Amino acid sequence: MHELKMKYQGKKMAPAFNAFHTFLYSPNETTHAGGTHVKGADDLKRTMNTVIMALVPILLFSMFNAGYQHFSAINGFPENFSVMEHFLTWDNFWIGIVKVLPLVVVSYGIGLIVEFIFAVIKGHEVEEGYLVTGMLVPLIVPVDTPLWMLAVAVVFGVVIGKEVFGGTGMNILNPALTIRAFLFFAYPTWMSGDKVWVHGAVDLAGGPDAISGETVLGFLAQNKEFQYSVSDMFFGFIPGSVGETSAFLCLLGGLFLIFSKIASWRIMVSAVIGSLVMGLVFNQVVELGWIGETSKFYGLMSFDFWKHLIVGGLAFGIVYMATDPVTGAQTNRGKWIYGFLIGFISVMIRVFNPAYPEGVFLAILLMNVFAPTIDHYVIRGNVNRRMKRLKNAVILPKDSDGKAEELKAETV
Repeated sequence: MHELKMKYQGKKMAPAFNAFHTFLYSPNETTHAGGTHVKGADDLKRTMNTVIMALVPILLFSMFNAGYQHFSAINGFPENFSVMEHFLTWDNFWIGIVKVLPLVVVSYGIGLIVEFIFAVIKGHEVEEGYLVTGMLVPLIVPVDTPLWMLAVAVVFGVVIGKEVFGGTGMNILNPALTIRAFLFFAYPTWMSGDKVWVHGAVDLAGGPDAISGETVLGFLAQNKEFQYSVSDMFFGFIPGSVGETSAFLCLLGGLFLIFSKIASWRIMVSAVIGSLVMGLVFNQVVELGWIGETSKFYGLMSFDFWKHLIVGGLAFGIVYMATDPVTGAQTNRGKWIYGFLIGFISVMIRVFNPAYPEGVFLAILLMNVFAPTIDHYVIRGNVNRRMKRLKNAVILPKDSDGKAEELKAETV
């Protein structure tokens, strides 16, 4: 009886054991050539690892930037200083280790515990989907987000955003953005544009909230002038969510994912076009004088339309969130529509929601919901066009080639 019980428990815990056993290796049971199997060089684990490789440079940059923004807010730098000279320092990196690394550990630790629990309960293999989600989550939150708060959000996002739908491949919402949305609505003051975006709420003299700092979007939403140059915004030497500040690294990551055929270039390009169109529309509204400088929307409306791509989380969201193959549109035409609306709506939310001006995650979640609808109408449109062609087609007789040629000539 004892042996049967141990055997049952061993079988019950097999998914957890196999998750570690096959982390860097292929499972013992694999398909072989022949029959109806289609062999491919990639699988879910390789796909996830490729995305993680594209995120590693952003993680390392964010660790340096956390310290750079911290010391910049406390001491400032000389007028003609070299950014790189003050950026790649051990002091900056140590701040990143202290503040960013725990976010990564909590994200992976709590998320994988939930994944293991569900795998054991349901008796299926541990899915690799959280490998990317666990890396994305710490990169889309403020640097001083409390760890307990992140842990609660991760549990909510994994359970409600994925497991209740059946696990990886079945979810309708991006799990990482579901976690971000939970934080946004449950703890809004920690997610606003003027809180904890720079590490350390106490200065050297002990004053509260001395260097909490604002994002570029926070400055613009309050119609303030900011001191950041275009190069600072493009390369990421600005405050913001942990890993969303560098549009340059997002661009490189996007090219890597396109080259490796992991992400859809159609979604990326159409999202960029959508954001540029919406930004251009707002610029035209300002130029035509339809809105005055006293309006609370003026700062972000008058912001150069193309600069929306290099501030906030828009570039990061387009490259790493909108291209999620599970929650995005599946048809080629649907991807164009899906991506365009993400970019379009993201800039719209930025302008019309000045209290919390980052709108890309809300736009992507909204389009996650509508992605199946977009694909449905794209497919129906294709079917209708084919039915029309079939209705107008001339069926040629098979018994006489000569007569068939005559009918074909008459049809032409």
